[in-house]
Amino acid sequence: MDLYLKPREIVSELLKKGYSVSRNIVRYLLKKHEYVKRKAQKNITMGGHPDRNAQFENITQLKQDYLDAGNPVISMDTKKKELLGTFYRNGSLYTQAAIQTNDHDFPSSATGSVIPHGFYDLKRNTGYITLGTSHDTSEFACDSLFQWWVNEGIIHYPKAKSLLILCDGGGSNSSRHYIFKEDLQKTANALGLEIRIAHYPPYTSKYNPIEHRFFPHVTRACEGVVFDSVETVKTLISRTSTSKGLTTIVHILDKIYETGRKYAADFKEIMPIVFDTHLPKWNYRAIPQE
Repeated sequence: MDLYLKPREIVSELLKKGYSVSRNIVRYLLKKHEYVKRKAQKNITMGGHPDRNAQFENITQLKQDYLDAGNPVISMDTKKKELLGTFYRNGSLYTQAAIQTNDHDFPSSATGSVIPHGFYDLKRNTGYITLGTSHDTSEFACDSLFQWWVNEGIIHYPKAKSLLILCDGGGSNSSRHYIFKEDLQKTANALGLEIRIAHYPPYTSKYNPIEHRFFPHVTRACEGVVFDSVETVKTLISRTSTSKGLTTIVHILDKIYETGRKYAADFKEIMPIVFDTHLPKWNYRAIPQE
């Protein structure tokens, strides 16, 4: 018998074979034999890398070293771009009237867009979101980092000597793109702070702490609400919290970012980025230059 049949379908199939049972009996028997309704889980890794485990061990050691030294460890990533306007969003709310939205989500009908770039502070269990209104570029990612440090980081870590950032290997902070390294170096220079990057291996972004300690709570805080303006999004995300003490700060960065930027012609030759001897493609530091 097909394992994916619903109770009423099982009843129908059994009737064809001469057995008369009710749906309640079928449900009882399914539960008795540990058949329960389950959602599919995204746990099968689509690809592997020979240095996967070595990098995870490296990240574990780096985190411990930084936390022991009193230096900040933050996890960084960007949530998907959201359209602003009267568009449908998943989730339900307690209301006295139905929430009316457009029957189609055409980008041409949007009044704008918002890109939530996030940081999660592992030690303090706090989240920080920068809401961009332009494009998700490496410059935007580094500007968001700058904002986090001047608004939060330097306040809580005034004696920090270095900052460890855990991030994925793609997107605006791609491990393969020199434009990100160039913008990162400019940020380190501006802050006067060493910034260490540790990228998660390919296909392992779900292990990045921000993905399971912060972003799911942000999603829940925004469920069902129409994103009619950037201010609305800011208000909603600011409410993100948990019973275990998670708090969230939100900042709007209303700046136009250019896409398709190229790094300086001589950057690779004079690049001050210091790569680790162990897995340098995923581990490197931007040291402030005079």
